[in-house]
Amino acid sequence: MQRIYLDANATTPVLPEVVDAMRPFWTETFGNPSSAHQSGQRTRSAVEHARASVATLLHCVAKEVVFTSGGTESDNLALSGILQPFLDSGESAHLITTQIEHHAVLYAAESLERRGIEVTYIAPTREGLIDPTTVEAALKPHTKLVSVMLANNETGAIQPVGKIARLVKEFAEHHATKILVHTDAVQAAAKLPIDLPGEFKNVDLLSLSGHKMYAPQGTGVLFVRKGVQLAPLFHGGPHERQRRAGTENVPGIVALGRAAELATQSLEDASRISNLATLRDRLETTLLATIPNAHANAANSLRVPNTTNIRFDGIDAESLLIALDMQGIAASFGAACQSGATEPSHVLLAMGLTPTEARSSLRLSLSRLTTAEEIDRALEIIPAAVTRLRSLQ
Repeated sequence: MQRIYLDANATTPVLPEVVDAMRPFWTETFGNPSSAHQSGQRTRSAVEHARASVATLLHCVAKEVVFTSGGTESDNLALSGILQPFLDSGESAHLITTQIEHHAVLYAAESLERRGIEVTYIAPTREGLIDPTTVEAALKPHTKLVSVMLANNETGAIQPVGKIARLVKEFAEHHATKILVHTDAVQAAAKLPIDLPGEFKNVDLLSLSGHKMYAPQGTGVLFVRKGVQLAPLFHGGPHERQRRAGTENVPGIVALGRAAELATQSLEDASRISNLATLRDRLETTLLATIPNAHANAANSLRVPNTTNIRFDGIDAESLLIALDMQGIAASFGAACQSGATEPSHVLLAMGLTPTEARSSLRLSLSRLTTAEEIDRALEIIPAAVTRLRSLQ
């Protein structure tokens, strides 16, 4: 059975070019990048080349790129790195985030809240969007950080981060205070252009994850704008300009750098993104047209081109997921890290769906390797699976 992978938001396949780039750093060029000898300096050069490649993707300075173990660490480093000093000093501090963030941000925020940070969680609209004026209304003179994701991992909805960041900076200037802005861009990288000097010039910290952009699991990035002081999560060596201690994962970093180069090339070719969106739209439109009582969540929002989240009334999404898996289709009913949970999606609940509606929703996310033939086959399997499950009710 030829399997059809429609769960790219959970993790992407590693591209062959990426594997080729990292392979020598397992067995041939394996020196510690902090070593002074030639073996170490060759790996140091590879790490810095990867850093420059990520900087090119983000249009930032290489020194602003901090390598981490993935998106979760990047998010935690951003939130704790900014707010921990206020806990240490006893100064009051306020964090604003949203109800639809990935749990890497939500759980980090809850941890900070338990330790004394004031936190406001902004609710989305029915279409899964964060209204910038709602964030603006929540700002306070002692707000220190605002964290709003760029693209939602479950619905694909793109948040107006650039506008939110501008309003935050205008408020801070008016009140003669300093407020930093973080965005979790894990699901946006390689799908949307990220121009840090342009649209996102007011964003101070930005998280990426390698395995969401065709690199291996276990590598990530935190962009830290020049001048931003960050308290480290780990203590050890002076790696990453004293922002992230620990010997670098050289093969993973090299892979992430190569993936960033390929993403830069892909984003420069508008047809690639357009083709992905065309496949997603055909999948979504046909499913809605052929399956009664099916609804696309966040359908009226601007979304990343690979993601659709569809509710099938009268169906338990977990049962549908199992049925599809048995027929060769990999999909998801929420964030991969929560797939074993019995609770419905916190994102869909925040958007106003009932628990039953949330449990009836399936996320289908395409990769750049998804083919038209695979979509054709999925359009045969999914309606039949829904019809069969409904007949058993």
